[in-house]
Amino acid sequence: MNVSGMRNMSTPSTGNTGPKKPVREIRINTIVPTESVLVATARSMRPKKEEPPAPHDARPHVETCPFCRGNEDKTPSPIAVIPPAGDWQIRIVENMFPVLGEDSENANFAFGLQQAINGYGRHEVVIDNASHGIRIHEMSDSHLALLLAAYRDRMEQLYRSNTRLKYVLVFKNFGPAAGASIGHTHSQIIAMPVVPRNVQAEVRHGTLFYDKTRQCIFCSLIDEALTFEATFYDRESGELRRKINVGQFVIEKSRKFIAIKPFASRYEWEVHILPLAHSADYLSSTSDELADLALLFKRTMARLNVLLGGAQYNFFIHSLPHGAEYAESAPAFHWHIEICPRTSIPTGFEMGSGLAVNTIAPEEAAERLRGVTLENGR
Repeated sequence: MNVSGMRNMSTPSTGNTGPKKPVREIRINTIVPTESVLVATARSMRPKKEEPPAPHDARPHVETCPFCRGNEDKTPSPIAVIPPAGDWQIRIVENMFPVLGEDSENANFAFGLQQAINGYGRHEVVIDNASHGIRIHEMSDSHLALLLAAYRDRMEQLYRSNTRLKYVLVFKNFGPAAGASIGHTHSQIIAMPVVPRNVQAEVRHGTLFYDKTRQCIFCSLIDEALTFEATFYDRESGELRRKINVGQFVIEKSRKFIAIKPFASRYEWEVHILPLAHSADYLSSTSDELADLALLFKRTMARLNVLLGGAQYNFFIHSLPHGAEYAESAPAFHWHIEICPRTSIPTGFEMGSGLAVNTIAPEEAAERLRGVTLENGR
């Protein structure tokens, strides 16, 4: 069943393509062609021990939790409190165990073939909500929009604070399998002196595509996902090889955003959310845009929660790096959120080859995500 209609929301229909055959193929990442994914659906049939869903502490308040309201003295002094008066809804504090810090003033150095860059930066915790066990899809629309705006505003402040900070990454780890070390809902912001390799690769390959076509590759992918259809037959036998339907990889579309299942998904239930209109920098997002994003983000997380019985995941925002050297790449880059549910542990093959293995065909995962009926249409 498809999700019932919601204001300004639409869900594409892809039709029935008949019995599904096992998929075994290497798919190339369209954005970063040097990265590939091995889709091997037969692997999902191998014998394995069924793991129970990770326990979730849904309590609204835990007396011993340093992030719960009333325990503010157990965290560093706040960097930001939202709203600034009355009961807080969101707090931003320094991470007490940072991976980067302002106290690191050692100079960069190199010896022989070895190099080291000073570990200068900022590492902050965003306490997403005063309620201890609330999940993204359980937050109100207005609160989630407030959280997305808090990310934007703090990213901007960090970029302005020091020219040594080359990139600001917002991310969330939810659940032990995703690296979360505390139960209270929270996300993190790290400002660093380098641009991460994966972001560099997206910018570089996006720029190469733009130089050839004068088009943003992300925009082109959105257009293709919404309009492209094709049928492929074997040249000799005439047998149907593959049918691609309009919207096959689209999960849902709102007024201003789209949720897409990547053709070369690294994770079985990976979903990307992108603005429909070209936008390189998350910092340029308006309040109206973030309100619309909150609706689609919440619905996407609810779909994942239904299918996975309590999703453990990472999500992060990739936005165009700041700095004069990246200004010309603005037409070629498109900011986006990547949601990566953690349903398996990388194997030795994946670590040794650098080739992610996905045991669910992305088109099938997209169909199952679209088919989730959300409670009250939300």
